Amino acid sequence: MRPRFSSRPLAFLAAAALAGCTVGPNFERPAAPSAAGYLPPAEAQAGKTGTTAPTATAGTVPLRWWTVYGSPELDALVDRAIANNRSLAASNATLRRARAELAAARGTRLPQVDANARVEREEVNLAAFGFSGGTVPGFPSANPEFNLYTVGGGVSYDLDLFGARRRRIEQTGAEAEAQLRQTEAAHLALAGQVVTQAITIAAIRARIATTQALIAEDEKNVTLTDQRRRGGEGTLVQVLSAQSQLAADRTDLPPLMQSLSEARHMLAILVGEAPADFTAPDFDLATLKLPMEIPVSLPSELVHRRPDILQAEADLHAATAAIGVATARLYPDITLGATLSQAAPTPGNVFSGAFRGYDVFAGITAPIFHGGTLKAERQAAVEQARAASATYQDTVLKAFGQVADLLTALVHDQQAVEAQRQAIAVTGHALDLSRRSFTVGNSGVLDIVDAERIHQRTLSGLVEAQARQYQDSARLFVATAGGWTGAPAER
Repeated sequence: MRPRFSSRPLAFLAAAALAGCTVGPNFERPAAPSAAGYLPPAEAQAGKTGTTAPTATAGTVPLRWWTVYGSPELDALVDRAIANNRSLAASNATLRRARAELAAARGTRLPQVDANARVEREEVNLAAFGFSGGTVPGFPSANPEFNLYTVGGGVSYDLDLFGARRRRIEQTGAEAEAQLRQTEAAHLALAGQVVTQAITIAAIRARIATTQALIAEDEKNVTLTDQRRRGGEGTLVQVLSAQSQLAADRTDLPPLMQSLSEARHMLAILVGEAPADFTAPDFDLATLKLPMEIPVSLPSELVHRRPDILQAEADLHAATAAIGVATARLYPDITLGATLSQAAPTPGNVFSGAFRGYDVFAGITAPIFHGGTLKAERQAAVEQARAASATYQDTVLKAFGQVADLLTALVHDQQAVEAQRQAIAVTGHALDLSRRSFTVGNSGVLDIVDAERIHQRTLSGLVEAQARQYQDSARLFVATAGGWTGAPAER
């Protein structure tokens, strides 16, 4: 005989599901900022005149923004870094874990079905039921022993009347989105680090070349002063002064070479290789193309594209959903389910209708007294959401400040480059006159040394100004989200 299931529990399930609600606040995306730009009017106007600096234009940054520097070697390095960087690989794995956790959370919304099978050897304690040996027909003395074969299964379903599971899924989805944005930020930052490191290598190599040129000039001064001494027109003091300057300038070279080695080693790590297995390209500032136009999105668009802002927004969403989870725990929870089992003393009768049993049940759990724990946990969730809101606002302000700094840096960097070039023209002319004057005996070698010192400082200053200009342009690409579109995460 087949068991007959009542339709009343199913009707109750449908009615309860329809009556369900989701407690707690619904997340609302923060409003876009009303600011039309990043700089005060006076600074914005000053950046438009008096310089030939790279300018910020309205538009969308290309996804592969580093290609604007016109270096195939740099493009290849960024691609290798994105493919092989170990930190980025860890971030990608963490993202996959977050998505798996989201899938696991979604599974709790469905009925949970389990099957079971069991084989037992049992002994019934007749005395526990008030019987003694010989008083039960068929069991003359000892407690009966027998085998029991059981096959069955069950289904359970949490009605989630107040949306605890729905809020938990919402929270897990927001956490997965936060991890996605963090991974996007890691991609963006890695590209910026590779570009910056390449520029650093180019700048150090330029400073090494400047120092080597200065050393070559020092060697000429030593030769010149020694020739004058031998010709009776100079003194040993002049020769020793020239030699001292040569020795001092040679001490600048080893630290620069060490800095170059460290920069190359760091670049190897960024591309995911050991320094011994990596050969860095010989980047030169002269071969890198400085972008003259950098697309910069409006503040209202940046908050919807920049990964760190989107991550802070997702954190706020997760914290808001957590309030709903904590709130739902203050209310009753109803679970419906059913079990079906087949149990027989012999394997051949396991599936016989005579050995079938089932039950259909509904259970309710309601909090009565928890010493204020549940209310305190809800209040903690509320405060966490307030903290997440403040963090989001702080992230937005810092992002705007960073973009503002870099926009003004474009102007000031170009001004520094132009000033250094003018200084080089002046100091170079002064050095040439000092050498001519020394040749005809109107000045001493110290005059040449001083002129060379000043000229070297201006040459090094130009290298540093140009490197800073390239680096600030790369930092602006990163600060304006470098082509990321801010596409919605999987929900």
